[in-house]
Amino acid sequence: MKVQDLCAEGDEKKQYFVIYRLGPPPDQGWRTLFVLPGGSGDTQFQPFVTRIAKNALPEGYLVVQLVAPVWSAKQAQNIVWPDDKSGVPEMKFSTSEFFLAVRAEVAKAHKLDPRYCFTLTWSSSGMSGYALSLLPESGITGTFVAMSVFHPTMLPPLTAAKGHPYFIYHSPQDFIPIAQPQTARDALQKTGATVEFQTYEGGHGWRGNVFGDIRKGVEWLEKQQAKPARASSIK
Repeated sequence: MKVQDLCAEGDEKKQYFVIYRLGPPPDQGWRTLFVLPGGSGDTQFQPFVTRIAKNALPEGYLVVQLVAPVWSAKQAQNIVWPDDKSGVPEMKFSTSEFFLAVRAEVAKAHKLDPRYCFTLTWSSSGMSGYALSLLPESGITGTFVAMSVFHPTMLPPLTAAKGHPYFIYHSPQDFIPIAQPQTARDALQKTGATVEFQTYEGGHGWRGNVFGDIRKGVEWLEKQQAKPARASSIK
């Protein structure tokens, strides 16, 4: 596996990793999985994300891991991935702006397949997964959110979710009540989104067949892009 440690726009606060198998690029361009880790969101997750790239994804994927910037000790403890509605006055840019800068640089450096641009977020980053899916300029075509809260008042209008596929993954034993992802499922479906809701045993955190379960979620997102009506709508 090749791992590149980069900074978007030359800004050390916009650190990210690009992880992929060595070999020629796919003819149709790279499929991308953008990962915003949960927990502290920092560089310590890079080995785990590299294992996701190696064990959960087929050939032809670039995995792009963003590293959560720290604006203050309080922010890093309470709001790991702040956005415009997070109320973090110290931040110099939002998570959405960070993502857009990284995606632009990755697109300049690599030929990407626009049909397959997915995000994987969990726990502290889960709300960012929802928010980025509602950002028209993000180019995201599929969203995998695990073990996350859901606060729609902190998000852009959910109407932008129409036609978007979401794979939501949660444990009934999680300290985050399962009613929250169930509310996300119902609210997104009401807007016309396509939602797959799956549960797992064991509580908060990645449990059991971690890479197999991530693979199942990504495969489901891939299948949504393969549907003729969906594929023809992506430019």
